[in-house]
Amino acid sequence: MTTGSIVILTGAGISKESGLETFRDEGGLWSRVRIEDVATPEAYARDPERVLEFYNMRRASMTGGNIRPNAAHEALARLEREWPGDVLVVTQNIDDLHEKAGSENLLHMHGEMMKVRCDHCQEAVVWEGTLGLEDSCAACGTTGRMRPHVVWFGEMPFYMEEIYAALDRCDLFISIGTSGNVYPAAGFVQHVRMSGHRHTVELNMEPSEGATLFAEAEYGPATELVPAFVDRVLQQGF
Repeated sequence: MTTGSIVILTGAGISKESGLETFRDEGGLWSRVRIEDVATPEAYARDPERVLEFYNMRRASMTGGNIRPNAAHEALARLEREWPGDVLVVTQNIDDLHEKAGSENLLHMHGEMMKVRCDHCQEAVVWEGTLGLEDSCAACGTTGRMRPHVVWFGEMPFYMEEIYAALDRCDLFISIGTSGNVYPAAGFVQHVRMSGHRHTVELNMEPSEGATLFAEAEYGPATELVPAFVDRVLQQGF
């Protein structure tokens, strides 16, 4: 049985069945809200109250009690617990469903919706309530500089050095629920392929824009595909 390391990239598609909106699908969030108005540093500088309101609503949707990890999140947590080698989940999602399912070796490359960060000292803290311009940073005391701890368009994703190091040494790369058109994540599969003879798998509702780059692909609901794939890997390896 193979005992090599596994890197899993997850996108909005894995959380869709938990009741969270995707961004780029037809009818998704960016079809109703302009990116330029709520998800750029310029938007925050121009109208911080509107940006904070947008993320306050999204944060409230996560704490309302109806959003829970689904079978796909739980399967990845099981893979981390039971696989004899390293398992790293790299997620583009800013929700906390992987953590709630039990994943521990996890990198949020686009930040975390349930945290806020001081734009003055960069201290990030867990924040489940409403964020306003009157709120102060507990670390440095600055008022009016708190922002969502998310990566906006035009900003550099987090943990890129750690992610590429993991991709360089992984033996299996799995992409789950991603559109394949958001870089740098969309280029991960090509990076892995160029690094040697590694196995690559796409699990998605439909082929992503980079689907032809994967050695293996399965299409359907994440709650069906991911548990079945994890079962296979734990029983047979890859």
